[in-house]
Amino acid sequence: MNKGFASDNNSGVHPQILKAMENANTGHVVGYGDDPYTQKAISVFKNKFGQNTGVFFVFNGTGANVLGLATVTHSFNSVICAETAHIQEDECGAPEKFTGCKLIPVEPVNGKVTPEAVLPHLKGFDFEHHSQAKVISISQVTEMGTVYTPDEIKALAELAHKHQMYLHMDGARIANAAVALNMDFNEFTVDCGVDILSFGGTKNGMMMGEAVLFFNTELTKQTKYLRKQSMQLFSKMRFVGAQFLAYFENDLWKKNALHANKMAKLLEAEVAKIPAIKITQPVSANGVFAMVPKEIIEPLQQQFFFYVWDEIKSEVRWMTSFDTTEEEIYSFVALIKELLKK
Repeated sequence: MNKGFASDNNSGVHPQILKAMENANTGHVVGYGDDPYTQKAISVFKNKFGQNTGVFFVFNGTGANVLGLATVTHSFNSVICAETAHIQEDECGAPEKFTGCKLIPVEPVNGKVTPEAVLPHLKGFDFEHHSQAKVISISQVTEMGTVYTPDEIKALAELAHKHQMYLHMDGARIANAAVALNMDFNEFTVDCGVDILSFGGTKNGMMMGEAVLFFNTELTKQTKYLRKQSMQLFSKMRFVGAQFLAYFENDLWKKNALHANKMAKLLEAEVAKIPAIKITQPVSANGVFAMVPKEIIEPLQQQFFFYVWDEIKSEVRWMTSFDTTEEEIYSFVALIKELLKK
């Protein structure tokens, strides 16, 4: 398969992370997280987010979201999210199946949940006929490639806490957001009132493994049981811990995300020169959304695979990765121009 712009999941593993896994593949250590690699990785997270942070490693992003939501909800609760949210659109109903909660999708603005969209659903509290709203869930970066500002996150956190609710952040592309905001992770998460964070690394150079962070360990009394019950407890967890240690060492996460974001801005700048292409969303991280003439989509995909986001609008999504090159960007844009001439 040729490299394309379908997803940052399609990229391989960064060599330094793969090497860290190889180095960890020596001898025997205790399984299920009681190993030095996992314990050191947990300490790194606590140093970044605060010592009162509960850290739970899982296999993947869906597992992270489900575990985070399941920890703080009951089946009679509801979770408010964007219509475009990953938990709503791309997790095959897993959050609803494993939490029993009702998802309430709201119309986003440029991919973002707003307090105005949430407010109409903050009703029926203590009314036994109504599902009880318990969580506002947001994605950072959003599914539309946009990034919440700290003030936007604070506003949602204040709204949630005012109604004894929690704010959950799906941070599958949190490194790209940190680079876009030029901030440390804590500055737009725990410092802004986020309660639960799904911290992703797979889309930014890791092989697998995500972290669920709870910024109040009082919430986590049942989390270890839920993780095991939901099939997210990795027996050879040292290989997740080793990846995160390499990921944070010398800010490899930042180097990878900086490059991916830079490639997206280059792609934006080049396709913006083509009158037939219309960029539909602000390019804040490593995603470019654009409306493209339908007749060139299929031949483009044959050489540089990508996904159509909205078939009716002929809107596509182009994602860049830590291993995207400038040459690939220029070749892709040249192919667009060639196809348009035909």
